Amino acid sequence: MRLALGIAYRGVAYRGWQSQPAVPTVQDALEAALSRFAAMPVSTVCAGRTDTGVHGLNQVVHLDTPLDRRPFSWVRGTNRYLPPDIAVQWCRAVPEDFHARNAARGRSYAYLLRESAVRPALEAGLVGWSFRPLAAEPMRVASAHLVGEHDFSAFRSAECQAASPVKTLRRLDIARHGDYWRFDFEASAFLHHMVRNLMGCLVAVGAGLRGPDWVAAVLAGRDRAAAAPTFAADGLYFVGPRYDEDLGLPRRTPAEGWLPGAAEGPCDVSPCP
Repeated sequence: MRLALGIAYRGVAYRGWQSQPAVPTVQDALEAALSRFAAMPVSTVCAGRTDTGVHGLNQVVHLDTPLDRRPFSWVRGTNRYLPPDIAVQWCRAVPEDFHARNAARGRSYAYLLRESAVRPALEAGLVGWSFRPLAAEPMRVASAHLVGEHDFSAFRSAECQAASPVKTLRRLDIARHGDYWRFDFEASAFLHHMVRNLMGCLVAVGAGLRGPDWVAAVLAGRDRAAAAPTFAADGLYFVGPRYDEDLGLPRRTPAEGWLPGAAEGPCDVSPCP
């Protein structure tokens, strides 16, 4: 049986998603909990790997198991062995050829930023920070240059292993809620550090350090050195992947609701019995 699970996690204490020796990762914590619940080794494949300090709202993984247990048992049983900052949100049986990464039709990230003269305290690790006042309209003008299919070489890290720097950024929305800004990115796929590098440029424009057309020039130049420094991971959230509707997989979780600008209305994840 192949199962898909939705995972929410706070990334502050972890060196990213992917398993690594001698450092805490989300994948290691999840697979250890799954293995304890199943009483046998369990390995997972995720929809999108996240970096150190990045959070997940609806990370999707798949796993194969010979066990015949109800989906809600996997949710509650695995959560029993997980730390408080990681939780399985839902579980569904999926076709045997389902692949959490390859079946994704797109992926979404959100970046939450606080504009304040002093650094955040209670939200440390959960929001990015700008001590400079930001203007919405220049950032929106700049974002229009980025939407569409482009070579995003100027916004990829040196460690990026993607076969091609050409990606399609389908959506880049910017909204303000009091002292907080929310940036929503949706793309076919993302390069390593792509969102954080885009954020560095957008904040530079919003703060008046650069003009909106500078972003277009950076994009066209395909030179990482010409762009702004990589922005902090603190406020970055992997909202989740998008799959074909006929799979019936949830596209958001209750954890998403605390982010300003989250979709209104009831969550499409049914509560466990």
